[in-house]
Amino acid sequence: MDLEVRHLRVVCAIDEAGSLTRAAAALRMTQPGLSAQLRRIEAMLGGALFDRRQAGSAPTPLGELVLGRARAILPDIDGLLADTARNARRLSPPSQVRIGSVGAPLLGHLILAVKELLPDARVTSRCQHSPTFLLDDLAAGRLEAAVLGDHPDQELPPREGVVLHPVATEPVFALLSAAHPLAAQQEVSLAQLMDEDWAVPRPDGDRTHEYWSSACAAAGRRPHAPYEAEGRQLIEIIRAGLAVSLCQATFVEAPGVTVRPLAGNPLWYRHVLAWHDDGPLAACGTEILRRVTTGYLATCASSSTYARWRQRHPRRGGPPGGGP
Repeated sequence: MDLEVRHLRVVCAIDEAGSLTRAAAALRMTQPGLSAQLRRIEAMLGGALFDRRQAGSAPTPLGELVLGRARAILPDIDGLLADTARNARRLSPPSQVRIGSVGAPLLGHLILAVKELLPDARVTSRCQHSPTFLLDDLAAGRLEAAVLGDHPDQELPPREGVVLHPVATEPVFALLSAAHPLAAQQEVSLAQLMDEDWAVPRPDGDRTHEYWSSACAAAGRRPHAPYEAEGRQLIEIIRAGLAVSLCQATFVEAPGVTVRPLAGNPLWYRHVLAWHDDGPLAACGTEILRRVTTGYLATCASSSTYARWRQRHPRRGGPPGGGP
């Protein structure tokens, strides 16, 4: 019988546990079975590796030699196995792709790209208001990809193994009732909005509220925000004329609400795709990014207010790190 890697793991486990009984429990073996395996290992190596004592097991000089070599070898072997496993995951078509998303116009484009490039994979999605929670799920392997977003000076925190791919940085616009007097203007200023009640997203898990407040404070005032709402509830509050708010430039206007650019473009939002660097999307990531970017530009063209803004600012890019 030849010495194998698993034999070295057994020797290390016995030393770490301090006794054959505890090592057997950790290895999910019977104590007699572990004793028999240790005797076979010792026969291969030419001597006893442990002194069996009433208080436990202690390594012999030969055991110390073997343990020293094993602990030098095993990390390299574990690294090799991890690298080959990652490579296998890259090359093997996934059976499932789980996608998370914040509220952004990229989700549909991402799902279409994945379905076209990985036609045999089952694609699912779920929404979450917090990009940080989605990053945690990506790092933990609970998601394969995510649509995220952040703001200048509030970049997404790094997560080991998760790669962030910026798609575009766009200005933040004002969201008003269609009947609001400011809706008749081509653009509105933050100062004008300060006289209104605001509806804002909830602050937990997302720094959007904080970003908006800091920009307004820089303009000299803080908004009065009696309403906390998102999605359909936000639209209803705005449509009723109870408050104003802010939105992504690609927001699709609903009946009764209108979108207007902010004068001077004081606020920005960055759209980001993310996946794990050894996940199933890494191999086709460049093509996914290209397709999603193309889809985003089509969305920009279909958003009339943003399309007009882009025509007026043909060379205007976002802050550093922005996209198209």
